[in-house]
Amino acid sequence: MRPVGGREMLGKVGHAALMLLSLLLLWQEAAAIEVPLDPKIQQDLKQPPTIIKQSVKDYIVDPRDNIIIIECEAKGNPVPTFSWRRNGRLFNIGKDPRVTMRKRSGTLEVGFHNGGRPEDYEGEYQCFATNDLGVALSNKILLRVSKAPLWPKEVLAPVQVVEGSPLVLTCNPPPGLPPPLIFWMDSNMTPIHQDRRVSMGLNGDLYFSNVLVQDGQKDYSCNARFNFTYTIQQKNPFNLKVQTTEPYNDTSYNASDPFGGRKVAETSPSFLTPEGSGSFKMVLRDEQLLLECIAAGLPTPSIKWFKRGGDLPAQKVKFQNFNKTLKILSVSEEDAGEYVCMADNRLGSIRHSINVQVKAAPYWLDKPTNLVLAPEENGRLVCRANGNPKPNIQWLMNGEPLNKITETPTSANREVLGDTILFRGVQIGSSAVYQCNASNQHGYLLANAFVSVLDMAPRMLGPKNQLIKVVMNNRTFLNCPFFGSPLPELRWFKNGQGSGLDGGQYRAYINGTLEIKRARKEDEGIYTCVASNMLGNAENQVQLEVKEPTRIIQAPTHQSVLRGSKATFHCKVVSDPSLPTTVNWSKDGERLDLGWRLKKDEESLTISSVSENDEGIYTCTVKSEIDQDSASARLTVSEDASHNPSVYSTLPPDRPDPPIDLDLSDPSARSVRLTWIPGNDRRSPVTEFLVQFEENRWEPGRWQNLSSYPGDLNSVILQLAPNVNYQFRVIAINSVGWSQPSQPSPRYKTTAAPPDAIPRDLRGWGSNKDNMEITWEPLHDLEKNGPNLQYNVWWRRKDSGDDWTNVTTSETKYVVRHTETYVPYEIKIQARNELGSGPESNIVIGYSGEDKPTDSPTELRVSKVGSTRANIHWKPVDLSSVQGEFKEYRLHYWRESSLVPGLVVSKEKKTTGFYTTVPEPSGILKDLVPYSKYKMFMVVANSRFESLPSNNVEFTTAEGVPDAPRFFRINRRSLDTLYLEWGKPLEPNGILIGYQLVYQRVNGSRLGPQQFETFRPNMTDFILRLPDRSARYKFNLSALTKVGMGEVYAEESPLFSNEAHIDQRSRGGKYPSSGFLTGFTKYLVRDKKDLPLDPVDQKDQDGSFDYQNGSSVRDRNENENSSDEDNKPLQGSQTSLDGNVKESDDSLVDYGEGGDGQFNEDGSFIGQYTVKKDKDETEGNESSEATSPVNAIYSLA
Repeated sequence: MRPVGGREMLGKVGHAALMLLSLLLLWQEAAAIEVPLDPKIQQDLKQPPTIIKQSVKDYIVDPRDNIIIIECEAKGNPVPTFSWRRNGRLFNIGKDPRVTMRKRSGTLEVGFHNGGRPEDYEGEYQCFATNDLGVALSNKILLRVSKAPLWPKEVLAPVQVVEGSPLVLTCNPPPGLPPPLIFWMDSNMTPIHQDRRVSMGLNGDLYFSNVLVQDGQKDYSCNARFNFTYTIQQKNPFNLKVQTTEPYNDTSYNASDPFGGRKVAETSPSFLTPEGSGSFKMVLRDEQLLLECIAAGLPTPSIKWFKRGGDLPAQKVKFQNFNKTLKILSVSEEDAGEYVCMADNRLGSIRHSINVQVKAAPYWLDKPTNLVLAPEENGRLVCRANGNPKPNIQWLMNGEPLNKITETPTSANREVLGDTILFRGVQIGSSAVYQCNASNQHGYLLANAFVSVLDMAPRMLGPKNQLIKVVMNNRTFLNCPFFGSPLPELRWFKNGQGSGLDGGQYRAYINGTLEIKRARKEDEGIYTCVASNMLGNAENQVQLEVKEPTRIIQAPTHQSVLRGSKATFHCKVVSDPSLPTTVNWSKDGERLDLGWRLKKDEESLTISSVSENDEGIYTCTVKSEIDQDSASARLTVSEDASHNPSVYSTLPPDRPDPPIDLDLSDPSARSVRLTWIPGNDRRSPVTEFLVQFEENRWEPGRWQNLSSYPGDLNSVILQLAPNVNYQFRVIAINSVGWSQPSQPSPRYKTTAAPPDAIPRDLRGWGSNKDNMEITWEPLHDLEKNGPNLQYNVWWRRKDSGDDWTNVTTSETKYVVRHTETYVPYEIKIQARNELGSGPESNIVIGYSGEDKPTDSPTELRVSKVGSTRANIHWKPVDLSSVQGEFKEYRLHYWRESSLVPGLVVSKEKKTTGFYTTVPEPSGILKDLVPYSKYKMFMVVANSRFESLPSNNVEFTTAEGVPDAPRFFRINRRSLDTLYLEWGKPLEPNGILIGYQLVYQRVNGSRLGPQQFETFRPNMTDFILRLPDRSARYKFNLSALTKVGMGEVYAEESPLFSNEAHIDQRSRGGKYPSSGFLTGFTKYLVRDKKDLPLDPVDQKDQDGSFDYQNGSSVRDRNENENSSDEDNKPLQGSQTSLDGNVKESDDSLVDYGEGGDGQFNEDGSFIGQYTVKKDKDETEGNESSEATSPVNAIYSLA
């Protein structure tokens, strides 16, 4: 027996708010009775009329038709009778011989075979369907006759226009019903070519952004096509006379120069339509929005579109007519706003703003539905509609306004509360049809919903005394469909005993189904279901038998045999003794024909004289009348080396062959069985099968992983998503790797279902102070489960007790408008499709938009000002004045000037934030520059805005120690002296009082005693005489203020000993001078780290080299002129950890005519190296003295 019907009951949790309202009203609502479609019940059921078919509201007919049909069909019991009103008055059909009504129908037929005009029957019609239980109404049908008026005759004078000027040819077609389709042609019936320069506007006029001489070579005629009458009306043509300042020659025309080299004045853009700088456009929700901008100008302007305050909705917007028309097919509220079109050419640009306002004819939020109640029950009809402006709701009963109906005894049981009618304790005889009319200035909605009061004794709807056999341990359902009014109470009994089955092993559902969670032998017996209400009882019985499952206990296994040998597959079965079973064998899905080679017995299949044709998948299937089981194995026939153990053992393992013969079986709504034949494992057992899928709707051609399975399986149940057209393939995996994918399976499409997933990342936030944008992440394609995916979105103000407001949208954003500033809202969401709704999300809290804070921090001041930090104090604001989420108190500050005379500073503004809610807030401002004047002010900030500033505060920082000198260079002027040069610190951080130089001799890892030199603040160079010209020295230079010594700049003197052997070639075949060598020995000591420096430095005019890279990070800008090539490491050399250069494999001597080189007094090399000698000529020269150009210097001294 199959459950049909039943009543939906209110859940304790999901309807808590509704139950609370019911208790407050001392009234409990029963859910409407769902009447089953059982023919016997439908035959006996009395129902008010329901309109099932009607003509459209705006009904336009062809005047040439011989008959007009105005449809009106309805159902009900008793069969309804029909009447009509025309223009609000009773339409007496019997008095008009041209009008007839179809039998058992309300459809009117108006015939004109014997004269008459359709125009005589224009007007507003409404159909009334009536029976003993009420009256249903159709929509008001406005009947109009299509019109195709003639164009007024007129003589058009030639249009004179100056070349390069704009022009508009007006069409002004005659008004038609429906409006005609406009197009332009010339007198030869050739369509006028349209482009960026010449195009037709939405009003049918033809616009020229600028006129060419060639435009006067044809005429222009506007044509109007009336689709209803299949006629075309043509306006008299326009002739153009184009005036030119210079003669025109046809042969000089080309597309890149349409004026043939003649001088035509260029003009900046101006709009031909619309006029002015701004305009207004109103459009109705779900209708088409068309915005147009056509501009004049020479060169022809281009048109671009923008939307103020946001981006154009890319998925909805289309551009037409060479970008002159913006089109949105189905307008929604979020499409309202200011749209801007810009026309520009090389002479300038111009803009026009179009303020788009979206209104809405009424649309349903909650359409009233039929209500079937039992006597004394409660119910309600709800009619909720939205629109802009908000629609007015009017209730009618049987076609008459409720407020004009005379009170009756049943009226006391009915109460109208705006968009809801409450019914309490309804009685027999109070059935009626109620109409809800929702209307505003843009349209109306009319819905019929009957209230039928029904009393009926219980009836059983299923077959009598069924015998049901089930498999042991399976979940089992016994169905007992029933109906009655009031809804009967149903109880189950076993073997005529007990007080009702519900609980433990049993679960009784309200629709009459009894669930046995796990059927056992002791559950066998006769089950009786009894339905009872105040009008009587009805019962039915089900006999249950529990059987042992049918299963295969010894399944066939994969076999690989030699051709000509015998193969045997075993299939041992156990089943319930009372159930007959049959065992069948199939190969590759086809039933086997048994013969002399193929024989089966009760437990096996034997194949004799095996050949290659016997290869395949063999399946054993055992069936009983209530269940079945199957198992498969693959047979491989071969003569390869795998059957010769001595050869087989020597072959290396390889990737497996791909599976073959994919087959689909056991289809269900969300699963299917996939079976395949494994390929040859290539001497390494298959450990895993990977099943992949491809679907052809969202990402056709892309294979995705679905599931993986152990290598001993070849038949699996795949769990699938609804409404997906799948195909599958299988990959075998062994220790070597993956096989090639198998050939795809046949396609398998799952049925659609409501969504299972909840949209993620639901949040609410304000983009303006009076709105809240509700956004979410859309469902993935495989989560949609069905067509026409939409989202139900609910919101209400938090802790307000208001009812939920909801909207249904296909977008991933909805904007709630006209909110208060920064108030919390409860938000939830649900996905739905054509099959139904998915689960609701949890409630999240969102906030409407923020506004500028109204209060500012006050009494901003500083204390304890040091050289690099200061303490900040202020009076806080009331947090309610922030008008948003309190983010921080934000301090804006900048360095106004340095107290060092003549030092120019950057006034870049900086900010720092303080998050605090204490009554007396304070903070520390860090990283200030010493000896400077600062200015600052403070604001309070929310997520979007800052308040007005506080009072401005000025303060000065104390003097500090200076930065390192800007650069420090060591240049050799002679063998005994070093020329030291440095730059003043970029930030002296006070008044400089001098410099201090500390230097000491370096001997390996040991340092000699420190020696000191001090210099006046205006000195930036010094000549130091070296006591030992071959020694290396370490230098530390720092600037001084009265606070103390500043950051140290460290350098080392050049190396003048036999510690370097260099082979570095410059580009172009030239080789560097000795200055290159001194630069190579340079490195920087800073923060106890040795940093190797660039091998090539900028050469001074005197031939010395600059050690500018040995400065602080700030000073490295001195080196910006060095190229990347210069900074590459030396070829043939390595830098050791202590900055020395290790010897290379060859020397500069290899490139000379011997070791004789000439040097200037300052150590620079005279002349150029010649081409390098062959290696053979220099091998064996081990003298480091001879291979060092530096030592060559000393050898000449």
